[in-house]
Amino acid sequence: MAVIGKAPSEVSDINVTPLVDVMLVLLIIFMVITPMLQKGVSVDMAKALNAVDMANANKTNAVVIAITRDGKIYLGSKVINADDVTSKVKDQIENKLDKTVYLRCDARAKYGDVTSVVDDIRAAGVEDLGLLTEKVERRPGVPSTATP
Repeated sequence: MAVIGKAPSEVSDINVTPLVDVMLVLLIIFMVITPMLQKGVSVDMAKALNAVDMANANKTNAVVIAITRDGKIYLGSKVINADDVTSKVKDQIENKLDKTVYLRCDARAKYGDVTSVVDDIRAAGVEDLGLLTEKVERRPGVPSTATP
């Protein structure tokens, strides 16, 4: 005599294991890719309340010079000597219509290093120099620190 068993009941729970696996893979991919998206070198820029957007600084052909807190000078992502700034900038802007150079400085960079690089950029014939800062949003209800 054959024993007829009961069919197993249907499981109505949602299986989230595949979803979690996919989300972890995506998280790892974004964590690896995000640092590569930044153009040039990473610096802690000075913060400014009245910063102006400079969208052209993010273009691929923009000339961006960065100064780190330890005084290293970068043209794009390559380290250059302080003596070579004028010649390298001249080479970069030689055939461009927009001869704007953007300067990203660390907030703790030495003032002398920054002024020296600005002088070298001006010596290369650059008339438009954009100083890049990080925009700070004014919070509502917090009075401005400027005195009238």
